[in-house]
Amino acid sequence: MKTLGGHDSTPVASFAECAVVIVNYNAGVLLADCVASVIAEGVHRIIVVDNASGDGSLEAMERINQNKNPLAIIRNQANLGFAKACNLGIEATSAGHILFLNPDSVLSKGALGQLISTLESSPSIGMVGGFLSNPDGSEQPGGRRVFPTPKRAFMRAFGLSRLAKFFPEVFSDFLLHKEALPEEPVAVEAISGACMLVKREAIEDVGLWDDNYFLHCEDLDWCMRFRKKGWKVMFVPDAKIVHVWGACSRSRPIFVEWHKHHGMLRFYRKFFRHQYPGALWALVTVGVWLRFSLVASYYSLRHVMAVAGLVRE
Repeated sequence: MKTLGGHDSTPVASFAECAVVIVNYNAGVLLADCVASVIAEGVHRIIVVDNASGDGSLEAMERINQNKNPLAIIRNQANLGFAKACNLGIEATSAGHILFLNPDSVLSKGALGQLISTLESSPSIGMVGGFLSNPDGSEQPGGRRVFPTPKRAFMRAFGLSRLAKFFPEVFSDFLLHKEALPEEPVAVEAISGACMLVKREAIEDVGLWDDNYFLHCEDLDWCMRFRKKGWKVMFVPDAKIVHVWGACSRSRPIFVEWHKHHGMLRFYRKFFRHQYPGALWALVTVGVWLRFSLVASYYSLRHVMAVAGLVRE
């Protein structure tokens, strides 16, 4: 692998210091694949926090437990949301490093070692994330990004970010996956909660996930709070994670979109409200819910057409 200085070296990865928290909600067989990939990396502690799944995905985990693998299951009686479930996972371990991994993700061989090596390379690094890959090998959006200010989010939501190649200062996007892949770990403003390795020391300094978010934007919130506390967030291009994007949420798209837009407004209110006084803030709020209305209408129309046999849902 390459160190931060660009030289080849053999990483000294502290797997004994690492616990993995996987928040599950009806991930089906993908959960078993996710856990198997973590076990293959040599992790000593895996915590599956289940948000009242009803698809039988936990039964496979119980079979893994029978094989005496390092697996613990926390069964919530209701869907508590992603952030609150992550916090339960933090409370269930004393590990020095905690990897938060989506159940529809699979760690490639050596990925965790790359992440741990980068996290331990500097005392100022508090959080690292890897290369989120689609099953076809292409990079997913969200794995490396800058913070989505209301202006940037507006540009992307309404397709104006496509003009960035002509007017980058005006129409810049907040997603960086179309930029050239760096050759070594680099500092970024934000990574994705789908794969996020964090130091315990940093968590104790910054605080837990904000569980007032139910789903979406809580990872951006945490990255922002890490940044404000002076902790670096790093993107590690050599740490590949195959992520089946949206596998756990595509059955309830409008529910997910409502929480996503609600999360957007909470994020903007916490960190950008002071920049948007009076009527301008009202426009931001209207813009967010206008976008939700358009997205919800699209999914509703697709559902009607699917029922009529005109499209596949």
